[in-house]
Amino acid sequence: MTDTALHPFDRAVALQPVAGQPDLYDGHTSPDYWNMVGPFGGITAAILLQGALRHPQLLGSPLSLTVNYASAVVAGAFQVQATPVRTNRSTQHWLLQLLQADESGEQQVTTTATLVTALRRETWSQSDLHMPQVTPPGELERMSLAGKSVAWPQQYEMRAASGSIPTRWDGSGEHSRSQFWLRDAQPRPLDFLSLAAMSDIFYPRVWLRRATPVPAGTVSITTYFHTDHAQLAEVGTGYLLGDARGQAFRNGFFDQAAELWSESGELLATSNQIVYYKE
Repeated sequence: MTDTALHPFDRAVALQPVAGQPDLYDGHTSPDYWNMVGPFGGITAAILLQGALRHPQLLGSPLSLTVNYASAVVAGAFQVQATPVRTNRSTQHWLLQLLQADESGEQQVTTTATLVTALRRETWSQSDLHMPQVTPPGELERMSLAGKSVAWPQQYEMRAASGSIPTRWDGSGEHSRSQFWLRDAQPRPLDFLSLAAMSDIFYPRVWLRRATPVPAGTVSITTYFHTDHAQLAEVGTGYLLGDARGQAFRNGFFDQAAELWSESGELLATSNQIVYYKE
């Protein structure tokens, strides 16, 4: 399969091992997932996760991923360093870094992450959260979020059951909750990489709460995975229901929580992030 025949997501997260350095991979940013000043944060999270998933020492599947956006990623080449720092009987702990060369050619860290993978065993299982009851996706119009400098929303099909992006920026916002049906615009079976990316798919909650388009950007996001390969395969190319809300907005930062559900009502992932915003 040629590179151009790959799904845009798979092109964006593609990594090539660096010869003689088992923890290091080469990659390149994708214009398909570009945000205003750098890549969509979700695709950066997926790229870092890919570094561990491609590693020959990988144990199990993702359990928890925390990504810290230290500085902007610029268009061009980068490297991912994926280091398994501790492996136990059922869990493995990783340090992940995305590096880019500065003007002098010296590699600088732009993004850091920690990852825990695990060997899951069948046990008693229960969810105390319940999937929200919302209008089915086929009865909702597709949202449009793309702009001249924002390409990544074109890669997703999003249909808002509630909390669509404001149509009037007049400061009249009353809440910060959104419920979206979402999936890849070009069909692609769901996996851990795309689930990690979709955990960051919600536009900043401060925009909805204030109905004011202030500058905002994720500082750190943690995603917890409550699923396995078999359950992801059952989802296939179907919709996920995303439910996101802000929790506290204060002195230039706010946190937001999100859930991602399958159409059959299974909770696949939850996420929490802290976001910077300006007046």
